[in-house]
Amino acid sequence: MTTLLTPQAPAPEQFTDPAAAVARLEELYVQATDFLCDSFADAMENGAPAARFRAYYPEIRIKTSTYAQVDSRLSFGHVSEPGVHATTVTRPDLFRSYLTQQIALLIKNHGQPVTIAASDTPIPVHFAVANNPDLVVPHQGAADFTLRDVFDVPDLTTTNDDIVNGVHDHEDAVGPLSLFTAQRVDYSLARLAHYTATDAGHFQNHVLFTNYQFYVSEFENYAREQLADPASGYTGFVSTGNAEITDPKAPIEQPLKLPQMPTYHLKRKDGSGITLVNIGVGPSNAKTATDHIAVLRPHAWLMVGHCAGLRNTQALGDFVLAHAYLREDKVLDDDLPVWVPIPPLAEVQVALEHAVAEVTKLEGYELKRIMRTGTVASVDNRNWELRDQSGPVQRLSQSRAIALDMESATIAANGYRFRVPYGTLLCVSDKPLHGELKLPGMASSFYTTQVSRHLAIGIKAMEHLRGMPLERLHSRKLRSFDETAFL
Repeated sequence: MTTLLTPQAPAPEQFTDPAAAVARLEELYVQATDFLCDSFADAMENGAPAARFRAYYPEIRIKTSTYAQVDSRLSFGHVSEPGVHATTVTRPDLFRSYLTQQIALLIKNHGQPVTIAASDTPIPVHFAVANNPDLVVPHQGAADFTLRDVFDVPDLTTTNDDIVNGVHDHEDAVGPLSLFTAQRVDYSLARLAHYTATDAGHFQNHVLFTNYQFYVSEFENYAREQLADPASGYTGFVSTGNAEITDPKAPIEQPLKLPQMPTYHLKRKDGSGITLVNIGVGPSNAKTATDHIAVLRPHAWLMVGHCAGLRNTQALGDFVLAHAYLREDKVLDDDLPVWVPIPPLAEVQVALEHAVAEVTKLEGYELKRIMRTGTVASVDNRNWELRDQSGPVQRLSQSRAIALDMESATIAANGYRFRVPYGTLLCVSDKPLHGELKLPGMASSFYTTQVSRHLAIGIKAMEHLRGMPLERLHSRKLRSFDETAFL
């Protein structure tokens, strides 16, 4: 029998101080990952070891015998029913503020301590070494031993969205505390680094998604203006490849090759800045980006992209504020059936409308000249115009759709699924049903005049939302009746 070697973790301990609880989580995580990194480095240098190495994620656990007596307006911070609830944790250094806040609410609302200990869930060696630049897990066959014979590797049978999707099986009568297990978070952190070419630590709490690279240069211009203003509160700008500047005049080194989803971060010290992600075209990209950013628990995400206007009364450059979605993107049908309504969130809708009014200097009835509120249809076929028009046009008419794109419904639906406040403000860039196609000359003129204003509106909306209390922004509309305590 192979010897199993593990680090000697501290015994389980109860905490009423959330900061001390998070400090213990960090201690356990560092101990576990250092053990795996050291063991892995030794195995790669000296060959196949005679033992198996294993270390475990830290865990937060609470046991309560009573229902929480809390403000009924609060949608998070308490478990839904008495019993034992727990979650595994990864990268407590990255999530320190979030964990401190959530644990504090848990202790306050239940009047019970939390127990911090090593869990019984192994840490895959791939995730343990991910933050050590000196170590790289080789591909299968590159080492002189089979990796999974010596170390735990990622297991997709336990890395899933069962909790988020509401199909989680409570094993041993232990309910989940968080929407994501440690393995699921680690999986997404690795994917984010791959797709965006920026570290997860740079991501801010307010995320703008766009489907055009044109917005990036405008975002950089805005970032430099903010860095030049000491009163702005912004402290740095991070470009793809983790190139960061704090001097508004400093050059930014551009990578030789852009990642699939170029991402940029205008940072604030408390993480309340703005991240811009160019997801490109299509619902698959939109799902991929939001699947992974969701584990960072952003406070809001908005789609600020281009769309086809479907009404003859719309003009190029007009805005569309989505208050409903016709979901024909198909990528989320297995996770969130199309019969599930995706409601508009009043707080986000108001912030977007106020931002449009602030930037355009139009109010009330005059604002309707350039902005319509209505249904946005999202499809998975970029050349939908070439299909037989009888089917698509009839559905668009019956749904009262006023705009069509390929990403907005996906981003909104995943916001609903992941309990992240969402919204959509699109800009009409063509009207294919009325003979106005997106041709090169038309597009160039449109981009020159509209991109800057559209991005400014998205940023203003995020700044409005940033000033809103967290418990108000995270509406009960996004929470089920059997919900996790953590936001």
